[in-house]
Amino acid sequence: MKTRLALLLAASTALTIIPASPKETPAAGTKAVKIGSFGFDEKGMDKTVSPGEDFYRYANGTWAKATSIPADKSNYGMFTALDDLSKDRLKTILDAARADPSSKVGIAYAAFLDEATVESRGFAPIKPWLDKVRALKDKSGYAALAAEADRSGIGLPFAGYVGQDDKNPDVYIYGMSQAGLGMPDRDFYILDNDRMKAMRAAYAVHLGKTLTLAGERNVEARAQALLAFETQIARVSWTREDSGDATKIYNKMTFAELQTRAPGFDFTTFANGIGAGKSPGVLVAQPSAFTSIAALIGKADIGVLRDQMIVRSLDGFSDVLPKAITDEAFAFFGTTLNGTPQNQLRWKRGVDFTTGALGDEISTTYVARYYPPETKAKMDELVTNVLAAMGRRIDTIDWMQPVTKVKARQKLANFTTKIGYPERWRDYAGLEVRAGDAFGNALRSRHFQHEYNVGKLGQPIYRWEWAMTPMTVNAYANFGMNEIVFPAAILQPPFFDPNADSAINYGGIGSVIGHEISHHFDDQGAKYDQTGKLADWWTAEDVKNFEARGKKLIAQYDAYEVFPGEKVKGEFTLGENIGDLAGVAIAYDAWKASLKGKPAPVINGMTGDQRFFLGWAQVWRRNYRDANLRQRLLTDPHSPSKERVAVVRNFDAWNKAFATKPGQKLYLKPEERVKIW
Repeated sequence: MKTRLALLLAASTALTIIPASPKETPAAGTKAVKIGSFGFDEKGMDKTVSPGEDFYRYANGTWAKATSIPADKSNYGMFTALDDLSKDRLKTILDAARADPSSKVGIAYAAFLDEATVESRGFAPIKPWLDKVRALKDKSGYAALAAEADRSGIGLPFAGYVGQDDKNPDVYIYGMSQAGLGMPDRDFYILDNDRMKAMRAAYAVHLGKTLTLAGERNVEARAQALLAFETQIARVSWTREDSGDATKIYNKMTFAELQTRAPGFDFTTFANGIGAGKSPGVLVAQPSAFTSIAALIGKADIGVLRDQMIVRSLDGFSDVLPKAITDEAFAFFGTTLNGTPQNQLRWKRGVDFTTGALGDEISTTYVARYYPPETKAKMDELVTNVLAAMGRRIDTIDWMQPVTKVKARQKLANFTTKIGYPERWRDYAGLEVRAGDAFGNALRSRHFQHEYNVGKLGQPIYRWEWAMTPMTVNAYANFGMNEIVFPAAILQPPFFDPNADSAINYGGIGSVIGHEISHHFDDQGAKYDQTGKLADWWTAEDVKNFEARGKKLIAQYDAYEVFPGEKVKGEFTLGENIGDLAGVAIAYDAWKASLKGKPAPVINGMTGDQRFFLGWAQVWRRNYRDANLRQRLLTDPHSPSKERVAVVRNFDAWNKAFATKPGQKLYLKPEERVKIW
């Protein structure tokens, strides 16, 4: 899946773009263009920087200097600006819905905003559950209680989901993966440096404060015991690199077999308790971790298991509990981990809550108001052109065997593209929403979603379903469905403007489309065939050639040092870096083909090729808080924005367009430029 971005026009600066021709042509339809005169914010550039030295700063430097990160955000850029726009629009919809006593979304939103009632009720809504946790005296009842927690969306040492069976994609199956960590990654528990030691100390304080707010005593010792337990889990957990390998994490077995392999936890009782007993087996992502984590549960003091469940319960429901809990959870997860000074206003969190609980019910109004038919029509055309360009890439690459190219073409022909919004909507008739009951609405929503998910077991695949709402500023590729999905909210400037210069559109949304298409042919997506099945369909020679090119890209990104001693992880980010490399290449070809043999005009002194690559750079404008960026280096499979933009150094067309020279930081010799798709 993809990342986020946003749009803020910055102060002006002098422009000295490399001229390609004395002939100038104005952009078509400039009156309706949302950004600049042709879809690109020239004022946000920093022309004092050479493109060959730092293309990100060249394209975005003045914007970066002039743009501050809002106090309620850990980073700010094009994604977050569009997300703010979505929230503003949704607030308008929800404010109107509050006046309708029959509107579930209006009732849910109003209940969330009613902070006075939340405060007056205190811990009463969650007390019955906490009392049940406290009443757990031995481990004989732990699995059943864990199942109840799972139905309520409360974190456990194991996480579960319902999805397609990777090797039988016409069947739903229950899957499980390692969990049990309150901090974002195993490295937070085991890296021996000052920053991580400070994080662990802060986390222990958070655990103690949360237990205190729950009414517990002797919290310091209990917090240390819980931290020690989670540290043990971290040490036996798989790395993100291994957990991202589709082949390694496909381990199908029965719950009985899992019980034999990991006897420290009662998986049979748990499976029956969550309603997954009818699943045709279980996919266990990290078998060795399950064996070890189950053993740790078997050895753990029951008090530690209770404390973990108490903390996860309060953290997980913090937004619908008293302000003291909300503030404590944000202090650690928002400020300590991400550097964000203040929480979002309650109405913004209310929009997120209501959208999460009743997404499709709000989506219908959003789409009708904010996604015009002409945008969809032009997007459909653009997607068709990018898909065709990918087909031509498959035909012409020199490292893939002819027999594999035929299969790759079949896979491409079997693609489903979902643009804007789903063809059908979910029904929320079974979800009870009550006025003045924010916690109850959250709990019932989670139960409703859980029952919806386990209800898929034994049913035909819901091929109409989306994993995101139309209001989400993102996009994704689904390997099992062999599909690419683009919600309406990302199909806006700076990504896409129907009236903007085509080079900007193809450099922006076109490259994102190409990115998602290429995911189906990247280091993991290429393991799935044209039916969405995890299968070996490449020859050994194809795999060898592909991996050799991937290693070159890994080395390129491994060399990027973001902070002293902290670099991009080339292997961890490989799939997304391949996506960027391929996405830009495919979109460039599609844009050239869309010109139908005519030369691209020169606009404001910029050639078409220059504008294409600037369109790519513009969508990745983003400023980070240091804490957030440091966390992303460990947990985000996407490279930081500057390094994402730098993928252009691998393109002959970019080097020619901006006259790069040997000795410049981004310059690569032609033979060093990585080409995959």
